Amino acid sequence: MAPTLNVTHIGTATAILEINGVNFLTDPFFSPAGTLFDVGLIHLKVTDDPALQLNQLPVIDAVLLSHEDHPDNLDDLGRQLLDGRRVFTTVDGAKNLAPRPAVHGMKPWDEIDSIIAGKKFKIIATPTKHVAGDECTGFIITGEDFGHNHDGLPNAIYFTGDTVYIEELDSIADKYHIYAAVMNLGNAHAPSREDPNGPLVQITMGGKDGAKLFRALEADVLIPMHYESWGHFTQFGAELRQAFEDEGISDKICWLKGGERVSVL
Repeated sequence: MAPTLNVTHIGTATAILEINGVNFLTDPFFSPAGTLFDVGLIHLKVTDDPALQLNQLPVIDAVLLSHEDHPDNLDDLGRQLLDGRRVFTTVDGAKNLAPRPAVHGMKPWDEIDSIIAGKKFKIIATPTKHVAGDECTGFIITGEDFGHNHDGLPNAIYFTGDTVYIEELDSIADKYHIYAAVMNLGNAHAPSREDPNGPLVQITMGGKDGAKLFRALEADVLIPMHYESWGHFTQFGAELRQAFEDEGISDKICWLKGGERVSVL
């Protein structure tokens, strides 16, 4: 027994993960190309339209929100999708999004058992290292009908959220068999709050880091996202493909096509 997974990429970190027929939406962002965001130390400008508009979405059953305080992961249009839906996010994020009773704030390694669209899922929050001082989370999704691998580990799907590589994530492989790892990449860099005029700080993985985590997870498939449309990214599609080729994992990559439902598992 294994989970089924279809992924429809909408843009950057926004995608529909259709898991066993249930639609999870990651980091809702739907602003059009040219929209500018002032986030203090830098201005962020999106250069591509979302592949789907809000009125083109299928029924969304739950939202996996890695963090609510960065507009490239949650914009005003995306916030409309949080009302009345089960949302999993950070502890600070849940406070900031209140009063929404279906929003769950999670600390690293917290677990929530939840019935979503009539099916039982377990959502596990994973650690991240993103922008210093800001909360962010990744997610492991598993459930009673996901089955187990030959070592008896529960099968699962992993969404990294925005993070650089940290060794703590290696331990996921001790607890779960990750069939598919959906990774936010792009090798994004941003100014440091401590030294705004100093060197930029890495805040998401690049291809080499992603490959390192992929191998540590002992995952079957790597699904890259979050490597286009923004000026603070430093590694885009062509560079990412080359990095995966250099790392010898090109045959393990499932590339997404904007707006198209891609069958992964």
